[in-house]
Amino acid sequence: MRIEKKLEEMGVTLPEIPTNVDWPVIPGVQVGNLLFLTGVYPQTGSGTPWKGKVGRDYTTQEAYEAARWCAIALLAEAKYVLGDLDRVKRVVKVLGMVNAPPDFEDQPRVINGCSDLFVELFGEMGRHARSAVGMGSLPMGLPVEADAIFEVE
Repeated sequence: MRIEKKLEEMGVTLPEIPTNVDWPVIPGVQVGNLLFLTGVYPQTGSGTPWKGKVGRDYTTQEAYEAARWCAIALLAEAKYVLGDLDRVKRVVKVLGMVNAPPDFEDQPRVINGCSDLFVELFGEMGRHARSAVGMGSLPMGLPVEADAIFEVE
């Protein structure tokens, strides 16, 4: 429980993963030593929904925080699937999607919120390949969505 202890020290509480829903997707799928996690959106403990476009309704810094919440939600999915976050050996890949107007160009800075949390938590093994792309819209009007691939034991 080393990783969960570190999360606690960082003041991070993982959100609950809903288990009583009839969705055609699941939080994650492990294939061999890779864990493919479902796309997540920023969830705060306050329950306040994030909705809007980055560069219009949210600043780059606010969206960075939203992307950090995405990283926390991805960790919650990983814990749900694996049972123990210490099974994560490294973060392999992150896909970060930013709902923004066509002229917005700071997608990498936004998705750094997700990437920085993984590096803070896992150190060098948190460094990963990444795509940070702009979208004309995201489900439910979300400003940010992310998914990830982890190497696991």
